[in-house]
Amino acid sequence: MGTRLLSKIIVPIFINARLLPNLTRESKKVVYTGTNFTITRNYAKGKDRGKDKKDKSKIEINPAMMSELVAVDKLKGRCQNAIEKMKEDFAKNLSLRSTTGAIDTLPIKFDGKDYELQELAQIVRKNPKTLVINFSSFPQVIPDVLKAIHNSGLNLNPQQDGTTLYVPVPKVTKEHREVLAKSAKSLYIKCRDAVKDIQNDYIKKNKKQTTVSEDLIFSVNKQITALCDEYLIEAKKIYETKHNELLGK
Repeated sequence: MGTRLLSKIIVPIFINARLLPNLTRESKKVVYTGTNFTITRNYAKGKDRGKDKKDKSKIEINPAMMSELVAVDKLKGRCQNAIEKMKEDFAKNLSLRSTTGAIDTLPIKFDGKDYELQELAQIVRKNPKTLVINFSSFPQVIPDVLKAIHNSGLNLNPQQDGTTLYVPVPKVTKEHREVLAKSAKSLYIKCRDAVKDIQNDYIKKNKKQTTVSEDLIFSVNKQITALCDEYLIEAKKIYETKHNELLGK
């Protein structure tokens, strides 16, 4: 009986002494209950697991490295031009109130050529509610102008009287705001796609390079994507500002 009692005391102590140091390093616990042992593992909670994960490192743009494969200034210029084009389209076509300035530069296609409306007619604001467009010097262009105005998204409904168009300036309704906001999104998507096309164009050209290392190509292409992403973020911010302005938010 004495031997059995001694074994119940000494054996667990010996096992704990052998196992505990190793188990501790692995965040485990040994629990002694009589002659039975329970090994438990301390798992990290969801929040703790998240802390262990490293955030994705931001791609560092190195113009000197990029310039080994691409003309960085030209790449930036093309992306910036896409954004400037979107901003110009916003200013020309997405005015809450149809102003003389907005309709002056309305693009007109006539006889296979592109013109601005102000090149084809005299535009005058008769009063705050009416625009008058006089085509006495160029009446044959009126059908093309009417088509362009109807397709402009400016919500204008011109009335023709001989060689003159009278254009009532519409009230700013909720429906009109929504139409303009929809047009803003279309112009933003056009800009976004243009930047992505520029990005893909440079990346495809780099992948065809045979005189430089694959590591350099991979790194530069990553930087091209990161650089273009910056322009995409800028374009989205401009769009969101315009979208909220049009909807009165």
